[in-house]
Amino acid sequence: MTAETTTTTVAPRISRQLISYTLVGGSGVALDLLVFLLLHNVAGMNEQFANAISTTLGIANNFALNARFTFERRDRLVVRFLRFYAVGLTGIALTNLLFLAFTDGLGVDANLVKAGSLPLVLALQFVLNRKWSFA
Repeated sequence: MTAETTTTTVAPRISRQLISYTLVGGSGVALDLLVFLLLHNVAGMNEQFANAISTTLGIANNFALNARFTFERRDRLVVRFLRFYAVGLTGIALTNLLFLAFTDGLGVDANLVKAGSLPLVLALQFVLNRKWSFA
């Protein structure tokens, strides 16, 4: 197989995976955001704790769907989940840093910070999950 053939075969697969990852991520984001809003706004939970719980639920949802549909990997599920969760923790950490900077530091509404963090977290996690969790 030549380098040109490899490039023309890999690019569509990466594009398909990114689209699938984004769609799966959308379901996780919806779950994450809904649970966050309920815990933070309805139950009055601190945004840091609400974020940890809501993100964990989103991570579990996304792992199951990505393993099945996006990366089509069903081997070593425990190891892959632990890696996927570790990548998810980077999202929690990044969002919490943004809360500290924007909500605590500048007074920006936590709901806006949470929503604004999602595209950045999605991009970072796609790269990490593709290269490590599902490699």
